[in-house]
Amino acid sequence: MTQRHDRIARRFNELKAADRAGLVTFISAGDPDYDTSLETLLALPEAGADVIELGMPFTDPMADGPSIQASTLRALKGGQDMRKTLSMVRALRERDDATPVVLMGYYNPIYCMGVEAFLTEAAEAGVDGLIVVDLPPEHDAELCLPTRAHGLDFIRLATPTTDAQRLPLVLQNTSGFLYYVSSTGVTGAAAPSAERVAQEVEAIRARTALPIGVGFGIRTPEQAERIARFADAVVVGSALTDSVARAESPAEASRSVLELTRSLSAAVRRARETAPAEA
Repeated sequence: MTQRHDRIARRFNELKAADRAGLVTFISAGDPDYDTSLETLLALPEAGADVIELGMPFTDPMADGPSIQASTLRALKGGQDMRKTLSMVRALRERDDATPVVLMGYYNPIYCMGVEAFLTEAAEAGVDGLIVVDLPPEHDAELCLPTRAHGLDFIRLATPTTDAQRLPLVLQNTSGFLYYVSSTGVTGAAAPSAERVAQEVEAIRARTALPIGVGFGIRTPEQAERIARFADAVVVGSALTDSVARAESPAEASRSVLELTRSLSAAVRRARETAPAEA
């Protein structure tokens, strides 16, 4: 099987050594068009993204709010498909072999391509992990276990409704990091209470040594800074796809995403420096 690159583990080890949280940025592959999306992807690491989530466009993104749904539809309208998404990862790997890339989305496009064919191409392209939101742990044999056999991490989501009985099953075959959904509902929901989320993350830490990334509802540098004081990573998606939606041109879309990424990165990096003053 494919040799592991362990980019995700290395990146979180680097972040831990630097005593700071990471910034995980989500963009939909192909939004607003292939060339602009690729240009943005290639520039994200320099703008401050520590891990990149690349959305796999799908016609029925049921866990996503209006912003990411719209970004997915823009990408599909522009002709984005799985092979183009994987080609974007290959292009990134030609210039960056360190920044982890996680493909995020739904099982249907993977199933249609064929699990074995998809995993072989994804590993070859330089993908590091998958987040597939509609496959629960009861179906690990379907995709999770084959993913790990190909040397990729399978990253699972935990939510405020994941109770103590359910959590061990969620964690069982999870690797890379755990994505903690800080609020119930779809992506882009209301901003979470940092105090409440901190308590929930602390409870999960007692059950796993995996790094914990916190996302859903984090839209501003100020919100990201508060979450970065206790999380291992801060995940931002809808705010970035909103930047694309508001832009009047593809060039402005890319510029806006990168500007927000730089602001978010600066906030995440200073979070633990400012925390003692506010304690």
